[in-house]
Amino acid sequence: MKPTQQSKAHLWLFLPFVLMMGAFCIAPSVWVIINSFYTNDAFTLEHYQKVLTSPFYLQAIRNSFWVSTYASIFGLIIGLLATSSLRYVSGKIRNVIIAFVNVSNNFSGVPLAFAFIIVLGTNGAITLIMRNYGLDGFNLYSTLGLIIVYIYFQIPMAILLLYPAFDSLKDDWQEAAALLGAGPLKYWQKVALPVLLPSILGTFVLLLANALGAYATAYTLTASNVNLIPIRIGALVAGDITLNPNLAAALSIILVVQLALVTLINQWLLRRRKYA
Repeated sequence: MKPTQQSKAHLWLFLPFVLMMGAFCIAPSVWVIINSFYTNDAFTLEHYQKVLTSPFYLQAIRNSFWVSTYASIFGLIIGLLATSSLRYVSGKIRNVIIAFVNVSNNFSGVPLAFAFIIVLGTNGAITLIMRNYGLDGFNLYSTLGLIIVYIYFQIPMAILLLYPAFDSLKDDWQEAAALLGAGPLKYWQKVALPVLLPSILGTFVLLLANALGAYATAYTLTASNVNLIPIRIGALVAGDITLNPNLAAALSIILVVQLALVTLINQWLLRRRKYA
């Protein structure tokens, strides 16, 4: 089938998007991959060897993975419960909540870290109140504090990603399950969760990617107190002492590999469930 004049015009309109994708996504990715294997204009695996044998960088890989995993799991659970609750409120209230969630989803980075410092920092408002009642000891600038902040910005994203998926649940399904003797718990176990499972797993992967790549919030909140891959990459790219963009490229590839493995496991679980 020959392309019509109108389809050719649409292809030309698509060209700016292709150019932007090539300039800002594909070209930098290719540069990172190539330069992760080079040092002093020579092909080498030295950077990967250094990362995979250095306790310092291995700690950064572990910290990034576990902080992101915990934040994604708790953010997903809270987002799942919140999205489920939205089905039982009126349309006006639901629209207000969704609008608030949309705004909250864009509240991240340095402003988010600064807000938490004001509220839960060493001299934050809630910290001072807790201290008056003898409840002292919480450290916002620790790994636990970082996980709490990550959970906060994961919840709105989880709600926005899961909200359309809940439209696939029909009200009469629960009524039919009740007529067959299934209670609410059995309904969610046997009907609702299996239907939502692909969306839940896909949301988890996106939340994990969102947390693994977070830099501004972590750097503002903890600087070098918590050893994370994005902070190490930033130090290697913009640092005055440890400037090494090629090693930063290798770390970036390892970060992508982590996410790729999680995505492959997600696809394997979905395929296994499909053919079970």
